[in-house]
Amino acid sequence: MNQNPRADVKAFFDPETWTFTYVVFSGKGSPCVVIDSVLNYDPKSGRTSTRSADEVITFIQAEQLQLSWILETHAHADHLTAAPYFQKILGGKIVIGNHITNVQNVFKGIFNLDEQFSIDGSQFDYLLKEDESLAFGNLSLKALYVPGHTPACMAYEIGDALFVGDTLFMPDVGTARCDFPGGSAQTLYRSIQKILSYPDETKLYMCHDYPPTDRPVAYYTTVGEEKKSNIHVHAGISEDDFIQMRNKRDATLDMPNLILPSIQINIRAGHLPEPEANGNSYLKIPLNML
Repeated sequence: MNQNPRADVKAFFDPETWTFTYVVFSGKGSPCVVIDSVLNYDPKSGRTSTRSADEVITFIQAEQLQLSWILETHAHADHLTAAPYFQKILGGKIVIGNHITNVQNVFKGIFNLDEQFSIDGSQFDYLLKEDESLAFGNLSLKALYVPGHTPACMAYEIGDALFVGDTLFMPDVGTARCDFPGGSAQTLYRSIQKILSYPDETKLYMCHDYPPTDRPVAYYTTVGEEKKSNIHVHAGISEDDFIQMRNKRDATLDMPNLILPSIQINIRAGHLPEPEANGNSYLKIPLNML
C-alpha cells in the first residue's frame, strides 16, 4: 500500500443512479481529488442539471480545498459524468485510464460518430497508465488496472484504501456485469483477485450500491469482508465457477436506463457533442442495430 498520510474521504450519494462520488483530501485547505462525479440527466426531457455536482462543490468550497484531479474509474454506462462542470467551477484536470482509447474505438463504430471524433483519448487532460502515480498535496494515488467490467477500468489506491469503481460491489450485491463491449468474466475474476490480494483491512470504496434488502446504502467495505462474504466471488469460488455464474447472470440483465446518453457523453470526457447549426447538441439512438 502507498505510505500516504491519512486521507479524509467524503462520500456523496446520487439516489437516481445509485452512484457515489468521493472527495479525497488531507484536511481543510488541502488539495483534493474528485472520483466519479455525476451530472443529473432526465431521459424524458433530455435536460441535464448539476444538482448532485453542486452538493460536492459546496463541500469543496466550504473546506477551502483545491481541486487537483477529476478522476473517472471508467466510462460509465449508468450515469453521465460532471467532470467538465467541476473543471469550469474549480479547475483541476480530467483523468481516466489510458485504455479508454479501446472503448472510444468500439463506440465510435456503434454510434457511427463522425471523423472529427478522436479515439486517442485527447478529450481527457491526462491518461493514467497502470501503476502510475499522481500527487495532490501531501497525498498521492496509484492507478490499478482492473479490466473486465469494461476493458478500461481503473481502481485508485490512496493510502490504505482502494476506490474500485464497478469492479466489486458490497458483499451482498456481488460483482459487476461483463457483457458490455470488451467485457470479460475471466478478466474480471482476475482483476478482482488483484484487489483481494491486498491486506484484509484495506478499505474498498464502491462506485455504486444496490441494497438487496432494507439495509441502508453503504459505500465501503474491506478486502477481508469481500473474501469472506461476497456472494459471487468469496474465497473458494473458482475462476470457472465465477465465469459460468457471471455469464449466465449477465444474459438475464436489461441494459442500464442511461447507457445510450452516458456512453456518448463519457467517452467525450463529459463534454457535450458540438452544437449543430441551431445551437443545440444532439445524441444518437441506434435503432435495431445489426
